[in-house]
Amino acid sequence: MGLKADMKILVVDDMATMRKIIKNMLGQIGFTNITQADDGSTAWPLIEKANKEGVPYEFILSDWNMPKMSGLDLLKKMRATDEFKKTPFLMITAEAEQGNVVIAVKAGVSNFIVKPFSAQVLKEKIDKIFNS
Repeated sequence: MGLKADMKILVVDDMATMRKIIKNMLGQIGFTNITQADDGSTAWPLIEKANKEGVPYEFILSDWNMPKMSGLDLLKKMRATDEFKKTPFLMITAEAEQGNVVIAVKAGVSNFIVKPFSAQVLKEKIDKIFNS
């Protein structure tokens, strides 16, 4: 799956400011079709609904630490569901702890990005995910 400007993207973060920053960065990179959710428990119904409507999300960017449902739990739920096993998933975290990277990789994360990050770093991570 190549990169398209209108690729359907879901940004999941419990902080509205962070969602806005990520959305703006994605816009700088050239993406135009971006939806937001405030944690995994609000993201999951959006993911299911989009899939049922035949327009599934093509890329998920999710914060790790969130109330209700964490990014890791959302990732595990997606990887355990046939329709979403292969959906590219970028985990965003403030913790660059090696143990967390290993946990996320074992859970099937596509790539990992540590806060704070620039639009350039985000673009590099996205390029790696879609060109691997």
